[in-house]
Amino acid sequence: MSKYLIALSFIFIASPFLKAQSVNDKIVGVWYTEDNRSKVEVFKKGNEYYGKVIWLVEDTNADGSSPKIDVENPDEKLQKRKIVGSVILTGLKWDSDEGEWNDGEIYDPKTGSTYSCYAILQEDGKLFFKGYIGFSLIGKSTLWTRTK
Repeated sequence: MSKYLIALSFIFIASPFLKAQSVNDKIVGVWYTEDNRSKVEVFKKGNEYYGKVIWLVEDTNADGSSPKIDVENPDEKLQKRKIVGSVILTGLKWDSDEGEWNDGEIYDPKTGSTYSCYAILQEDGKLFFKGYIGFSLIGKSTLWTRTK
């Protein structure tokens, strides 16, 4: 009987922490970007969330044989890296007070620009991102859809 009470007490005490863990990890998974032309895998490392490009509709250059590389990257050392496999989302942290992931950065390989960002999981299951420079009132928004 005492083992039962101890287990029940543990569940009662730990349940708020277990719920918070499941909420903040809902961002983890594979997502189509807004144009459905790429997939990004969001994963957790420590207390932060990252995203890596794992698929592109057109993953090769016009020649059809060489992989698309990060030619727009302002860092010359990164201009020859393949887009597929590149980490484009870094440092997002779950903020339970705001109900969002924030303090991250998102990189756009099409333009070579990096933006501060936050993300919100909407009720319809889509992941809303807002990328911005400076203040979050002005910036670019995008919606990602979880893959099945």
